[in-house]
Amino acid sequence: MERKSDTIFGQNLRFLRKRNHLTQQSLADTLELSRHNIGSYEEGRSTPKYEALEVLADFFDITIDVFLREDLSQLSEREFQACTQWSKSKQWERNFRVLQVAVDNKNRENILFVPQKASAGYLNGYGDREFIEESPRFYLPMLGSGSFRAFEIKGDSMLPLKSGTVVIGEYLDNWQDIKDGQTYVIISDTEGIVYKRVYSKFNAEEGELLLKSDNTYYPPISMKLEDIREIWKAKMFMSQDFPDPDMSLERLSAIVQDMQRKMG
Repeated sequence: MERKSDTIFGQNLRFLRKRNHLTQQSLADTLELSRHNIGSYEEGRSTPKYEALEVLADFFDITIDVFLREDLSQLSEREFQACTQWSKSKQWERNFRVLQVAVDNKNRENILFVPQKASAGYLNGYGDREFIEESPRFYLPMLGSGSFRAFEIKGDSMLPLKSGTVVIGEYLDNWQDIKDGQTYVIISDTEGIVYKRVYSKFNAEEGELLLKSDNTYYPPISMKLEDIREIWKAKMFMSQDFPDPDMSLERLSAIVQDMQRKMG
């Protein structure tokens, strides 16, 4: 018995193939599939195995769920682009790492500490259980539930936080939860470990984030979602450098004026 999902999939396959100006044979040759199978899928006479379905979905930049359930031929161009853009955002999830964690003898998840000198090792050994277990870690009860990690930042791009400050971040498993203008630790193939203010809506159509430094000497950088491996939302920081009091002329003037108002 033919299922509705088979029919919709076949219709979508034909629609996408023609939209991309491909014949059944050229599509089959490109993806190393059988032309007979392509025709059978389009006519609803057979259903591809998951591996073939995944290849077709990736090729047309459509999620499998959309491929099987949504009649693409009935969508407006804007709706169609929204479907493909959502699919692009899922690429980040496919590239995202499976998070390795460590727990103490009370079964509490510990905070892994990543000092500057261990940054390269972290980038290469994030999924290595031995690396995780041998890394320094600690527990902070005030953070509550969640997965947290501590990163020692380098450089002066996020002043007044100085190089050597430790930023504790909470693991973010969906980039769409990013709040524009807030600070995050980003782990990526292109930039390594960076701590920046992040903006997710600056070029969402191309699947990019904008990363800004608080130190305006450093220009903003864009980063593709597909290059990102982890995102940690900054929750607190630890530093051995106590902040200097703001004793600028403007600050001193404000203090004097405030005292005069109180005395008057």
